[in-house]
This record gives sequence, structure tokens and C-alpha cells, in this order.
Amino acid sequence: MLSLLLAMGVSAACGGPGTSGTPPQTPAAPAVVEPTPTVAPRPTGQAEGTGRWERRAAMPTPRSEIAGAVLNGKVYVVGGFLASGVSAALEEYDPATNTWRARNLLPAPVHHPGMAALGGRLYLAGGFDAAGQPLARAWAYDPATDQWQALPPMPTVRGALALAAVAGKVYAIGGIAGRDLSANEAYDPATNTWRALAPMPTARDHLAVAEVSGKLYAFGGRLGSFDRNLDVVEEYDPAADRWRARARMPTARSGIAAAAVAGLVYVSGGEEGRGTFKENEVYNPATDSWRGVAPMPTPRHGHAAAAVDGSVYVIGGGPTPGGSQSALNEMFIP
Repeated sequence: MLSLLLAMGVSAACGGPGTSGTPPQTPAAPAVVEPTPTVAPRPTGQAEGTGRWERRAAMPTPRSEIAGAVLNGKVYVVGGFLASGVSAALEEYDPATNTWRARNLLPAPVHHPGMAALGGRLYLAGGFDAAGQPLARAWAYDPATDQWQALPPMPTVRGALALAAVAGKVYAIGGIAGRDLSANEAYDPATNTWRALAPMPTARDHLAVAEVSGKLYAFGGRLGSFDRNLDVVEEYDPAADRWRARARMPTARSGIAAAAVAGLVYVSGGEEGRGTFKENEVYNPATDSWRGVAPMPTPRHGHAAAAVDGSVYVIGGGPTPGGSQSALNEMFIP
């Protein structure tokens, strides 16, 4: 079964399609009544640190395995698994008013894509289609016109990847398409072209990537299954096109999300066979060190994390391993 799922391009037991090519038919949870999470055991002796959480307005469409990004002070969430089927929804959250609104649908449904913001536009790439096939297609979204524009496809077909923007380019890192990938490819909006760069040392999927001070940090992920979660952290310097290993995560996790605030990266959630993670751990690139902070009120995987005005918004995701959805929007205040 594992080999068949991997051949379809989706990690086993990650909320991806089964052998029929149809997403798991998990009953939908109403936006106001979320599923009871299955919590993964906390490592012995791990402290719960500072910070606090607040519940914010729920996302209109409950879903998981989504992509999210911040643009002009607003949070955008796209795609993902619904209770039955795959979503093309793009929804915009305004933290200033604590309100959501629907924007123009993505031209085709997708789950497990990557998304990043750059130069007033959102860039989305990869993921899996409704039949579970990995994708190379890429899109740009302009919130001013509420329109999507097709871009040249990535050189490498893949889903469960991560996107991040730095120095005028969008980087697509890692993912899976039958096997775990170390691909690192940059899209340049100025030339409308992709370029292959130094591959990530550790091939993996369901990872998270964040930018701090002109460098990219790749956190965690898995080797094909959430029973093979990783604690690996690797730093990429775009100017030198070079990777190096950094301090490992305190908790090996995949299906995670990361957001940077004031030079620190907050890595939340994740899943394994025993449950979902409530861990919220912060990495300091300047000291190459980790510490625990206040854990998520609702453990989840396949969610989006976005930083606005010094707070981190953790949105959507699955409260139980595999196919589950939520509309949760919880704000972490460091």
C-alpha cells in the first residue's frame, strides 16, 4: 500500500488520496464545532514556554493541506482537502477587522501546494490535483484585480513542497512525486523563468520553510510517511547558493507550518500515527538555538501559519492524523 501511495505522489497516511484517487471521505466538522484532536505524546521533560493564544474568526471553508501567505497585511489561504473533494477556494483574512471574504477561485482545485508572497502578488506552485497526481503548474494572483495568471511550470513535478520568497525570487523547495525530492528551484518574476539551484541536502516532504535576514530555513518534514518524521533543519544562502545544517528541532514533526516574527521562526503543529502535535517551538537563527513556547490550543497538521503585526495566525488544518479538516483560526501572541 505504501508503495502504491508513493507512486501516486502522496505520502502514506498524510490525508492524501487513497488507491481510488479520491480524497478521504471524512465527515465535515461545522465551523463552530471542531473535531476532538488526537494529541501526539509530548516528549518527556519538554517545557511549555511563554506567549498566549486567542481564538479569532473561523475560516469560512473548513479544510486541511492548505497553503497560506501574508500580503499587504492580510492572510490568504488557498486550496486543500474538504470533507469530500478538493478545494479551489481562495479566502482572505483581515486581522485588523477580524473578518474573512471570498476571493476569486483558483483555476483548478489543488491540495498540498506551496505559496509565497512577493512584490504585491501571491505565487502558488505544485501540489496534487483532485486525482492525486503531483503537479508542476504555477500561478500568480493579484489581489488588486482579483485575477489568477498562469506561469511557466516548475522544472520538477511535486506536491507537499514549501515556497518562500527572498531577494526578488520565489523558491520552491522539497516535496514528493513518487519519491522524496531535494529540488530547489527559483522563479524570477522579472524574467518569468525558473532556474534549478543547489539541492537541499535532505530530500523530504511536508516540510516548512521560512525566511530570516535573507536566508531560508527548511524545517522538519518526513521521508514518505509520518511514521518517518524528521527533526532536520537546513539553512540556504541564496547569494552563495549553498546549504548548511543547523540545530535540530526539539520535536521531529511533519505536516507543520512556520512563520517568522522579529527574526525568530515559530514552527507549529504536525502529525504522526499516534496523533497530531500541539508543539509550538521557536528557532533563533542568530544563536542557532530552540526553545518551547505556549503550545497550540488545538493540535493540527496541514495548516497555514502567517505572521502579521508581531502575531502568528494558525489557520485550518486537520485535528486528527490523515483526512480531517477544521476552520480554526488561532492567534499566537509571543
